[in-house]
Amino acid sequence: MIVERADEVLEKYGLCDHCLGRLFARLGKGTNEERGKAIRFVLNMERASQGLPPLEEPERCELCGNVFERIPELVEKMIEGSGEIEFETFRIGSRFPDEVIEKERTIWEEFGIGTAEPINREFNRELGKAFSRETGKEALINSDVVFIVEPYSGKIELQINPIYVYGRYRKLVRGIPQTPLPDFEESVASIICRTFSKAFGGKCIFKGAGREDVDVRMLGSGRPFVVEIKGPKRRRVNLKEISREIDVSGKVEVTGLRFISAKEAEEVLTKSHRKEYLALVLVEGSVTPEEAEDVARKLRGLEIRQRTPWRVRKVRADKVRVKRVYETEARWIDDKHFELRLVTDGGLYIKELISGDKGRTKPSVSDLLGKKAWCERLDVLNILED
Repeated sequence: MIVERADEVLEKYGLCDHCLGRLFARLGKGTNEERGKAIRFVLNMERASQGLPPLEEPERCELCGNVFERIPELVEKMIEGSGEIEFETFRIGSRFPDEVIEKERTIWEEFGIGTAEPINREFNRELGKAFSRETGKEALINSDVVFIVEPYSGKIELQINPIYVYGRYRKLVRGIPQTPLPDFEESVASIICRTFSKAFGGKCIFKGAGREDVDVRMLGSGRPFVVEIKGPKRRRVNLKEISREIDVSGKVEVTGLRFISAKEAEEVLTKSHRKEYLALVLVEGSVTPEEAEDVARKLRGLEIRQRTPWRVRKVRADKVRVKRVYETEARWIDDKHFELRLVTDGGLYIKELISGDKGRTKPSVSDLLGKKAWCERLDVLNILED
């Protein structure tokens, strides 16, 4: 049946061995070209036994126009176009003209062929094998780069896949924002990204797992973050050297840098963390050691209903969030101050937990004390893992 069907097709269309073999790609093993040569050989033996002339491979294929002969030329263009880019793995994509795709489907339908493979799939595979032989690079679906090839025009588009790096940062000083803001010369993001951009030769995008205010330090083991490097020219970069260069700033330190996938990056940024804080509380009038201890005791295990703080209402959705305080500890400083250590759900605004934010946070330290209180200084001590 294969030989008979091939005979019918070749009587009407002059196909190369690639295009002939591709009609029966799901049958047997080997390349489509090998399959086509074998089918043509058996077919012509059968025709010879019947006194019929052979159906030889045409000088120009009516379907693909001998596009597979262009593969060596395209490989050279790919090598030339990617010369400055560091990569180990690649993937091939191609854009074939609509008329070629439609003509191929017409042949399938006309002769009832259900064992075929699309031309772009074979072309991508054969071009990939040739490029891999020439360069030693490995073809993978999740690759460093993607070559999009237009086989007939010879145009080649190189897509460089981004790199994702996970780490944790410590902000050692007050007075710098996490991301760039007007009136601030630098930020945590700019200090980190200028080193990453220089090392990888690409654009760095910083994404933190939450944020702290400009006047708040991030201490302890640091806050999780991800940097995405778009269009990197280099991929084999020493992350320990990047860490050391960032640490020299004296303002930001990073630890635990490692390469991750895009999926892992999303998980880091969407995961909820409990957080440990240390707040210096200023009290109107005076506060005794007993009052400080009493506030800590009452807060422990308490559920807090917090409407979006007044100070961030323009950049955050106005809604009531329900968060919990898990651990508390108070240390009296003087008759105006005490320190309050807290472990809470992520997303609880600590400054407003202390002041009450004109009733938008209930209950608050001010409520529990029965007198006004404010957060005079705040540090994030730890972002806690589950």
